[in-house]
Amino acid sequence: MMIRVVCGKRAKDRYSLLSARLLEELRAYWKTYRPRTWLFPGRNPEQPFNDDKARTVFNQAKAKAGIRKRGSIHLLRHCFATHLLEAGVDLRTIQILMGHSSITTTVRYLHLTRKTLAGTPSPLDLLDLSRLPSFAEGPSCPPS
Repeated sequence: MMIRVVCGKRAKDRYSLLSARLLEELRAYWKTYRPRTWLFPGRNPEQPFNDDKARTVFNQAKAKAGIRKRGSIHLLRHCFATHLLEAGVDLRTIQILMGHSSITTTVRYLHLTRKTLAGTPSPLDLLDLSRLPSFAEGPSCPPS
């Protein structure tokens, strides 16, 4: 369940995740349009969809969905990395899926939601303190 991205960002090839739902949509698209060389051909069917066309399609989809919030197509990469992190995927795997040669680049993409931050347990709460006295129980020895 992987998809090969050819000549993606910075002209890099990489593999990324392919969900079963997206695979179903892509198969329906292929059956309808029957592209020959590229799944998403450009005006010249021998050439791939270009960046400008991808940006136009993204902006049209945002408008159709009623999304007025600012954000470019590049924001989708940030969201992808963030959602992977929130799903518990390790940084090295995210780095590979993003096609980054440096982990430092990957770290810049990671933005945690407040909900995720608020749901993070304090390390203190993870300690077993059952055998230690609590201040709530009062002092364990008489004052001197």
